[in-house]
Amino acid sequence: MRATTIHAPFDMRVEDVPDPVIQEATDVLVRVVRACICGSDLWAYRGASARRPGQRIGHEFLGIVEETGAEVRDVARGDLVVAPFVWSDGTCDYCAEGLQTSCPNGGFWGSVGSDGGQGEAVRVPFADGTLVKLPADAASDDRLLTALLALSDVMGTGHHAALGAGVRKGATVAVVGDGAVGLCGVLAARRLGAERIIALGRHTARTDIARAFGATDVVAERGEAAEAAVRELTGGQGAHAVIEAVGTEQSMRTAVNITRDGGSVGHVGVPHGSHTGLDLSVMFDRNIALRGGVAPVRAYLPELLPDVLDGTIDPSPVFDLTVGLEDVPDGYRAMDERTALKVLVTP
Repeated sequence: MRATTIHAPFDMRVEDVPDPVIQEATDVLVRVVRACICGSDLWAYRGASARRPGQRIGHEFLGIVEETGAEVRDVARGDLVVAPFVWSDGTCDYCAEGLQTSCPNGGFWGSVGSDGGQGEAVRVPFADGTLVKLPADAASDDRLLTALLALSDVMGTGHHAALGAGVRKGATVAVVGDGAVGLCGVLAARRLGAERIIALGRHTARTDIARAFGATDVVAERGEAAEAAVRELTGGQGAHAVIEAVGTEQSMRTAVNITRDGGSVGHVGVPHGSHTGLDLSVMFDRNIALRGGVAPVRAYLPELLPDVLDGTIDPSPVFDLTVGLEDVPDGYRAMDERTALKVLVTP
């Protein structure tokens, strides 16, 4: 089969690789119908996170079950399914607590020895604990398929950030980051009843999506200027809840400094670079809570799926470029050069 591999920074290839096969009785094989490129994939692309030459990549996909192991009960051949970006056994204490990302038997797509989502097919371990079945008729609706794909990562991650930030009905929320996760954080905050949502971003095409998703204000400045702008918009107090969706020291500092005393920061930006300049005494003195981390997307799928199916939320606009599998390297270049927000990959 064909699959995307990474060989060195900026060296993405689509190559022939061995077809996946059932290895355990709890496995299934999924033929990929939709996949995409994540902003976090760019850290490997740019060399900021190490990969072995030839390693698979891609952790967001949905598709059709083609073969099942003997012990699989919840999905069957022909089912349309979505895969969270982490597989999990569904039976351990962490899975029972809704923290599937800490499952001791779990793992990330594209890790060494596993298939990546940016390929023709994927072997899915622990299928019953990992996959969520979708309505069969969604397969014929391109827009809906695209919206459902967002549930594999970015929509669930934005929701995780909103929960970590303590978004509630009537709250003022600020979102640091205008990537796909930040935009889905805006959508999640609106869904949870936020009264005011301030999106921090400099790219008009992206902030236009933020407004469509429910942002009431846009702040284009960065650093201290952005902090001052948010303070002015909030009567000098800051936001009750702040979503941090970038992962740099600067973005975290901005997030803390625009949080209202007693508020919370929900951080889901994958950390990269140094964070040694953060002053925890500021958070201590102002009673600011910090929550977040790797989003347990599998836990949120049963809650978010009905709202995507009935159109209450539609994250599909975050995908602004579509490429075929053979053109995935072009998709990486487009996202790296910021000419695309998030790239959808079709067979």
